[in-house]
Amino acid sequence: MTALHGIDIAIVAGYVLLTIGLGFWVAKLSSGNLSNYFLAGNKLPWWVLGLSNASGMFDVAGTMWMVGLLVVYGLKSVFIPWLWPVFNQIFLMMFLAIWLRRSGKLTGAEWITFRFGDGLGARASHLINVVFALIMVVGMLAFGFLGIGKLVAEFSPWKLAADPVLNDKLYGLIVVGLTTVYSVKGGMYSVVMTEILQFFIKLIVCIAIAWLAFTLVSPEALKAAIPDGWNKLAFGWNLDLDWARVAETAKPENRVVATSAIDTIAKEGHSYFAIFMGLMVFQGFFKAMAGPAPNYDMQRLLSAKSPTEAAKISGFVNLVLLFPRYLMIAGMAVLALVFIGPYWSQLQANAAAAGKPFVADFDAILPWVVHNYMPPGLLGIALAGLLSAFMATYSASLNAAPAYVVNDIYRKYIKPEADQKSLMRLSYLTSFLFAVIAAFIGWQLTSINDVVTWITTGLYGGYTVANVVKWYWWRLNGTGYAASMALGVVAAMWMAVYKDPVTGAAIDGLAAFPWLFAACLAVAVIGSLVTKPTDMETLKAFYKKTRPWGFWGPVLKALQEDEPAAQPNRDFGRDMFNCLVGVVWQTALTASAIFLMIREMDKFLITLAVIVVCTVVMKFTWWDRLRDEPA
Repeated sequence: MTALHGIDIAIVAGYVLLTIGLGFWVAKLSSGNLSNYFLAGNKLPWWVLGLSNASGMFDVAGTMWMVGLLVVYGLKSVFIPWLWPVFNQIFLMMFLAIWLRRSGKLTGAEWITFRFGDGLGARASHLINVVFALIMVVGMLAFGFLGIGKLVAEFSPWKLAADPVLNDKLYGLIVVGLTTVYSVKGGMYSVVMTEILQFFIKLIVCIAIAWLAFTLVSPEALKAAIPDGWNKLAFGWNLDLDWARVAETAKPENRVVATSAIDTIAKEGHSYFAIFMGLMVFQGFFKAMAGPAPNYDMQRLLSAKSPTEAAKISGFVNLVLLFPRYLMIAGMAVLALVFIGPYWSQLQANAAAAGKPFVADFDAILPWVVHNYMPPGLLGIALAGLLSAFMATYSASLNAAPAYVVNDIYRKYIKPEADQKSLMRLSYLTSFLFAVIAAFIGWQLTSINDVVTWITTGLYGGYTVANVVKWYWWRLNGTGYAASMALGVVAAMWMAVYKDPVTGAAIDGLAAFPWLFAACLAVAVIGSLVTKPTDMETLKAFYKKTRPWGFWGPVLKALQEDEPAAQPNRDFGRDMFNCLVGVVWQTALTASAIFLMIREMDKFLITLAVIVVCTVVMKFTWWDRLRDEPA
């Protein structure tokens, strides 16, 4: 195990000081008004916001989760993040980012007023959107808190508590505190500028870990450590990964990896992979059609200079994030598959001697790899990069919270005449309060996978229906939207706490999604039809500016009475074709990095060819057809 040398401590300390200093240095750009603080005045170019967004998505906890997925499920794990779904970035780049940015609004909740107006139902829909956004912010902050504590405690030479779990969480508090300071002070400018610095540090770490894995692990050693089918994207009705064979044939000290993988697959219930994939595609499609959740992703799009630049941001995120991130993920997975067995075997023996059960912690693979295989100097850079991965995601999420509290609650309902100085002070206070709340909740959590599952299937599941229908059906009003969202949020919170009284098992959010979808859809439709439609002038203003495709016939007819030249959006077929091409492109970007790391060069070249072909197609069917204003 590599010890933490003085040079490593100096690099990490220098990085932290540089990040905080940069955040304070650019803070003056965020001063003056809320638009500067939350959207950087809509002055940043698309590639800057794209790098920032990619850096924010490069989180530590999510990376830990995906390393464990790759170890257990092999190449098929590239589909499991469809739970988010990761391909929502494709739907954004093709059409939804443009529709969203045309509004010119400050937050997602403010956009709801643009869509539904300002009646009683519209105000209810506005408030429930704010509630969802704030729950989402707290969930993402707590998610990050859980991962960073494990990481920092692994490397620190000082123990803050004898209990390892308490030690992890105390270190989590320290890092959260430092990140909160510069995030709160500088707003969007600080977040974006520090994230760009952090992105390039993470890029160095990705290349370094990939190189180590490439040089230390031979193809023969990897082949002996993985089951048949591990290196294949294709799957049948069953998962068909024969980890039992590896458990029988591997060296005794390496069998713990195979047996732990078998236990994990059984616990997560993904053996019937075709059913799992079907549910993921079904719910993933509708989540993607709903547009971005009201978090840092939406704030980046609203920060763009123009609608077409918003679309380019989402495209650029895929291009710069996926390949380097999966080089690192695959490198860590390969090193763990071949070398972590003896370490886990020793932990298993220690647990048995203490009379305790041993449960392999796949979340801990990331810090184990860094701690054991990074030489001095490079270890410090790796720690700085992983710290930056946390700080980028945390600061981006934290920046979203005050936008909703200050702009969408305080300024809208409590004190509309408040001056900008007072609003800025309240923004600082709100950020600090949410950091404290998230740390408190994160303190109670133990499993990254459990948090991911709840966010992706519970919270996002309740969000989906109302936010799909709002784009594509004119008759959905504020009452229908609010009722559907309220049902979804209540169901998500219930999923978070409910345990079967007999088995103690939690609700399977993915399996429950079709039922939740049907219930929320029924509530949205019925709630809209039994109440008055949204005012036609509000609908005309929304449709004129946004121009979505879908069921907007009565609104188009009313608009054409004022503007005979107004045309409907006829791009549905092209947008769906582009989404299909984009998902293939995105999946190939991800898989190509893994194929390179496991030295399946024929498959790497095939995925590279797929990437090139898809890029050329999208140049003509997407890039060349982007436009700021509707026809």
